[in-house]
Amino acid sequence: MANQLSMAIQETILSLHRQGWSKRRIARELGLHRDTVRRCVNSAAAQIRPEVTTGFSAAFDSKQATPDKATTGSDEPQVASATPVAPGGRSLCEPFREIVGAKVYAGLSAQRIYQDLQGEHGFAGGYESVKRMVRRMSAGQDPPFRRMECAPGAEAQIDFGSGASIVDPDGKRRRRSHVLRLILSHSRKGYSESVFRQTTDDFIACIENAFWAWGGVPRTLVIDNLKAAVTQADWYDPELNPKLVSFCQHYGTVLLPTKPYTPRHKGKIESGVKYVKNNAIKGRTFALLAAQNAHLEKWESSVADQRIHGTTKKQVRQLFESVERAALLPLPAERFTNFQEAQRVVHRDGHVEVSKAYYSVPPEYVGRTVWARWDSRIVRVFTDVFKPIAIHARSEAGCFSTDSAHLSSRKISGVERGATALLYRARLIGPQTGRWAESMLKGRGIAGVRVLVGLLALSRKHLSSTIEKACEQASGHGTYRLRELRALLQKPIEQAQLEFMEEHPIIRGMSDYGAVVGVSFREGNPWNEPALILPEVTADGSGA
Repeated sequence: MANQLSMAIQETILSLHRQGWSKRRIARELGLHRDTVRRCVNSAAAQIRPEVTTGFSAAFDSKQATPDKATTGSDEPQVASATPVAPGGRSLCEPFREIVGAKVYAGLSAQRIYQDLQGEHGFAGGYESVKRMVRRMSAGQDPPFRRMECAPGAEAQIDFGSGASIVDPDGKRRRRSHVLRLILSHSRKGYSESVFRQTTDDFIACIENAFWAWGGVPRTLVIDNLKAAVTQADWYDPELNPKLVSFCQHYGTVLLPTKPYTPRHKGKIESGVKYVKNNAIKGRTFALLAAQNAHLEKWESSVADQRIHGTTKKQVRQLFESVERAALLPLPAERFTNFQEAQRVVHRDGHVEVSKAYYSVPPEYVGRTVWARWDSRIVRVFTDVFKPIAIHARSEAGCFSTDSAHLSSRKISGVERGATALLYRARLIGPQTGRWAESMLKGRGIAGVRVLVGLLALSRKHLSSTIEKACEQASGHGTYRLRELRALLQKPIEQAQLEFMEEHPIIRGMSDYGAVVGVSFREGNPWNEPALILPEVTADGSGA
């Protein structure tokens, strides 16, 4: 160096650095340039032989060798650039090596170990020193990741990445795009599509397009916990978007979200998204989203499918066509009918509103919250646990769609039940009532339906026999007005004429009664009780 630092200045720089001072602060306090301080520290660090540890046991037993003057060829003290060291070149953590090693084995973080050393053992070194020792002791302790290779057609991994910019002809950036990429885990066959938003509908549309582009469906779909698919992330029991669940049921596949904040669980698609970003769209702009999708489709077939994959060592297209395509599940007869859904409260009239039209539900759900799901043709209504309770054809705005089965029996009038039902009930009163009702309806037409309702109402006040007699009389007179039938019901009922019998065993003959009269008027005893002697009556009722 043109300007050599004095030994005292070098000692001061290294001493302050060991105490945890930053290079900027040392330069400011000593009036030096920051680069000068950095060169001094780095020069001292370059002359230190790095500590070597192999495995966890070596971290406990190995001792850092301290270089001497003969080795370094310098009288300057030796320090590591990042590890504060005690005099003699040893780390300040060295006396606490076994303690640090035990805490590392227990799974404690470097920050926690540093706090414990300060509070429990009076450690005077810096946090960086502890962190480096923890890093060296932890090296090689975690087992290697296990590679997960999938059978043909078993799995596809899905993820979003940033897309190319959509730029107007005048060069102004208009909107930001996103690229959804899917990769079959066995052959690495991919599908990419650009969208403006990461909504559930866009997510479903892209996955469906991939299925039809591949000509089949993988058995499982591995995704991260994006909001378009997972409403509540949980490694053991995630809550999925109901629409996406219906989509998977339609195609016969299963959605498997990965563990939150664990991107290595879907490493194939992580690499695949980087590949499409760096190879297909990096440095490109498009005037329309459709132009970007056309470019991605061409790139998939001409570049991505033609490459020899680094892991499989086979051409992507050839492996897909020869092995994986046949292993995919078959496509259904038609595409998934994308629908909209939302919660609705059932109105007092027993209907829910969907897109300004109204649809009935069973009466017991009035006032309750239900789920409505609709598409361009059908409206379905579910309970809060998605049990179906009603289905209707889609109606125009302002129209009511009412299922008769959803009407309460107490709210259905007699007129709504129809003339046939009313005539059936009239015949149950009696044949005369039935004949009167039929004749009345035949003569009066549709207006007679309400008369039938009034006739049936009379059965709540009068006996059936009374109504039968009145209807018989009204039919005889040829009158079919309800008013006149009521008047007949107000008249007292004539008592039936009884027929007298000429003979009966207990009826006595006129001669017997004549004898009684004759005895009653005998002389000498005009006012006495008659001594009536009646003949005995035998068991068969005849006189003795």
